Amino acid sequence: MKDFINKLYRNHSLIYKGLLFICTTLLIVYLFPKSGKFKYNFENGKPWQSESLQAPFDFAIKKTDEEIALEKKSIIDNAMLYFDLDNSIHKKVNDAYEEQFKATFSDTLPNSISKKLFKTGKNIVSELYKYGVLSEDFDFSKDRTVVILDGREKILDGFYSSLIEQNDVTAVIENILGKNNLSNYKTEFVALCFDLIEPNITFNKIFTDKAIQDELSRISFTRGSIAKETLIVSKGEVVEGDKYQILKSLQSEYESQVWNEANYNWVLFAYTLLVALVLLMLLLFLRKYRVEVFENNTKVTFIFFNISLMIFITTLVVNYDAKYIYIVPISILPLVFKAFFDARLGLFAHVLTVLLLGFIVPNSYEYMFLQIIAGIVTILTVSELYKRANLFISVGQITLIYIIAYFAFFVIHEGSIETLKWETFIWFILGGLATLFVQPLIYAYEKLFGLVSDVSLLELSDTNTKLLKELSNKAPGTFHHSLNVANLAESSANEIGANAMLVRVGALYHDIGKMKNPTYYTENQSTGINPHDELSSKESARIITDHVINGIEIARKNNLPDRVIDFIRTHHGTSVVYYFYVQEKKDYPDTEVDKADFSYPGPKPFSKETAILMMCDSIEAASKSLKEPTSTKIESFVENIINKQIEEGQFLNANITFKEIESIKKVLKHKLANIYHLRIEYPE
Repeated sequence: MKDFINKLYRNHSLIYKGLLFICTTLLIVYLFPKSGKFKYNFENGKPWQSESLQAPFDFAIKKTDEEIALEKKSIIDNAMLYFDLDNSIHKKVNDAYEEQFKATFSDTLPNSISKKLFKTGKNIVSELYKYGVLSEDFDFSKDRTVVILDGREKILDGFYSSLIEQNDVTAVIENILGKNNLSNYKTEFVALCFDLIEPNITFNKIFTDKAIQDELSRISFTRGSIAKETLIVSKGEVVEGDKYQILKSLQSEYESQVWNEANYNWVLFAYTLLVALVLLMLLLFLRKYRVEVFENNTKVTFIFFNISLMIFITTLVVNYDAKYIYIVPISILPLVFKAFFDARLGLFAHVLTVLLLGFIVPNSYEYMFLQIIAGIVTILTVSELYKRANLFISVGQITLIYIIAYFAFFVIHEGSIETLKWETFIWFILGGLATLFVQPLIYAYEKLFGLVSDVSLLELSDTNTKLLKELSNKAPGTFHHSLNVANLAESSANEIGANAMLVRVGALYHDIGKMKNPTYYTENQSTGINPHDELSSKESARIITDHVINGIEIARKNNLPDRVIDFIRTHHGTSVVYYFYVQEKKDYPDTEVDKADFSYPGPKPFSKETAILMMCDSIEAASKSLKEPTSTKIESFVENIINKQIEEGQFLNANITFKEIESIKKVLKHKLANIYHLRIEYPE
């Protein structure tokens, strides 16, 4: 059991990466659309790019959303209207009319006129209640079919125009009185009916809505069918009209057949394989070409997190409305990776992310082409992210590339620009502006993941920082030495294409450990007293080598990034404090001297930048011993020091070539020649 636990502990880093790999794969697969993927890409009004397509199976042609919407509107507009009838109202009004008639009309009227008026009034009541009086006025078409219900028994079919609205009562009275030549009595009958007439028909909205829903539920969503092996579309033929709808029907049918319960797990497994394959390629790339990143679990987590985040954001936008897809600033991904790592890793991760997004977005080939080109432009144009102007210029170039590429695709598909949707360019511009969010995002990532970008390096390079001010006060000679080394290292890094900002910052802080015992280093001995005279060679060597450990402690206390601390750890590698080593051999000629007592703890430089610092630090420190320097002496001096470091194997772990070392030598020779150039003697 103990051996098993020890094995787990030894391999905990790999186990973590394995769990991260599995979790990221499952998360991305979860974000993928839960449907099969139709293997053909097509757009309405554009040519069919694939081979001629025949129906792989029988399927129905689905109606368009517009067709279904029109059918629904027709059903709703022409649906029967159901009304409830109250039979008691008619009898009640009749009885009230007989009572009120005598009170309304004078007894002095001739009997014949009175009878005629009474009979006419009865006709008016009968006419009003022939089909019924509505309880309120409705905004229905007059030719809508109505059904009158007594309880739930249908007693009348007719049209809405047959019913009397309340504002139509006066018109009915006028009509009947006119036919009987009794128009002179309009005022009396209107007043009488106003008091007597009550509505007896009420609109039954619940029953009407239920009837409409029954009709809507019987709508067919298909029209016709396509038999198996029927030619659907030929290569190069424009996809439009019925052909487009047939293809959409086939796509829907295909996806529903593929993504069913029977083979859901198979399709899910296939998606998982593809995503896992892409992420595995990323891990293999890191292991082979970026070992320091691969071995750092925080950095691997950071890379996987950003890829997952971009896929998540893109999925949200596609689910909302796919036309906004180009607002998502995918170019942020290579920008972030380049800021914290390098251009090659940034481009590689960007391409893999775009490949994964091809499963989610419509018109995947066009999308992937645009995003990969934009990623390449991002990597090529943004050289120094800490310079704000560079970012704005790069964003403008990225946006321009998007617009040019989209325009070219559109012309290829359409053959003209007459139907070009200019508003699409607005999405590209908004996407470009969103890319500017990379600056605050980089700052947030630095705090969350403890990473260092060029922006932070620029801040650290300020000689007014607290730590560098302290160095200049406690060890002014060391501070001056660090400035000289920084200038040499920056020029050397620029010569071979290394990270000049990083190596400059590393050079400024590499000797901060000397603040603990500044007078033990010759550059800080202004009084002419050397405290080493009172110490043994071993003690002196230990004090000298301890400035590396002290520097690491001071750096950690002041929260310097690990990338900067690496320069403190490696700037002497495993070299020997040669002066005291030779002195010890002289003092004890008969004793074998152990080199380990006079060697720095290491490690050796493991990057181009740390190797550059080691060379520049040794050259600058040793150059103080040059007497009457000439070009020949300087060249021989630089060659001897760097060749000795090569012989000791100090650069074996650094990814630096002999060609690059030779370039650095030339820079150092040129710089030293400028520093030690001959001056004319000025007269006193």
